[in-house]
Amino acid sequence: MKKFRKLVAIEPVGLVPAVESEVRGMAMESVFHEDIPADDLAVASRIGDADAVLLSYTSKITAEALSRCPNVKYIGMCCSLYSPESANVDIRYAESRGITVTGIRDYGDEGVVEYAVSELVRCLHGFGQKPWYGAPREITGLRTGFLGLGKSGGMIADAMKFFGAGVSYFARTEKESAGQKGYVFMPVGKLLETSDVVFCCLNKNTVLMHSSEFERFGNHKILFNTGLSPAWEEEPFLKWLEGDNLCFCDTVMALGGEHLVSHPHVRCMNVSTGRTSQSFVRLSEKVLANIEAYLGKN
Repeated sequence: MKKFRKLVAIEPVGLVPAVESEVRGMAMESVFHEDIPADDLAVASRIGDADAVLLSYTSKITAEALSRCPNVKYIGMCCSLYSPESANVDIRYAESRGITVTGIRDYGDEGVVEYAVSELVRCLHGFGQKPWYGAPREITGLRTGFLGLGKSGGMIADAMKFFGAGVSYFARTEKESAGQKGYVFMPVGKLLETSDVVFCCLNKNTVLMHSSEFERFGNHKILFNTGLSPAWEEEPFLKWLEGDNLCFCDTVMALGGEHLVSHPHVRCMNVSTGRTSQSFVRLSEKVLANIEAYLGKN
């Protein structure tokens, strides 16, 4: 199999040791950085004359950075790739240069599901806090709504159904498989009005909740965001938080910034709950498969 001339990981990419060793062996020279580059100039400097680049979700490769690196032929995203618009690589520019960009999906969803179930159970039962409804209650009979019903959203919805909750959802298109499970497709406003708990499971940089949506969501509600960026505009979100409401996010990135972490109605773990030991194995295997497929064709 053909090898890369030089492979650079511009930041920690989370490959398990055995796979990292295999990946290094796919290049005549490899450099794996262990910290996050500060800016475009640092990214470009690290890439240098490499023909292959790896990165995770904590850095960006912009057109400006990539324009300084004429030898790049392959970029492997060791993180989720759902669309060019939500990617942390300027894929349109890369395509214009004939650069192949690959990403992965569905490697950390199991941990996210466990997080959502765990935090909701603690909130409802009052474990370490006051029970949300005054007295301990089960998920049974809870009205749950989902903004986005992709892989992780679908898995959380399945967990809610298992525990006896009602499930409604909004997605770009109505899903036949969801209807077969009894999940009800609704427009965003109606879903917010009729849900006790809403899970935002959207692609990065997708914003669906504005002032009118928060008004329809109302008071004494619970909001989860399991995406990689806020699913809301910040000003109406802050106004909604001033009510008797609660927001759960696993990461500061999902919440919208450090300035929101200390809000009394925010519960932010500041941990990427999908990054479990098992998820790193799944991630590594998918990154390796992408590289093998690329080198097998080129």
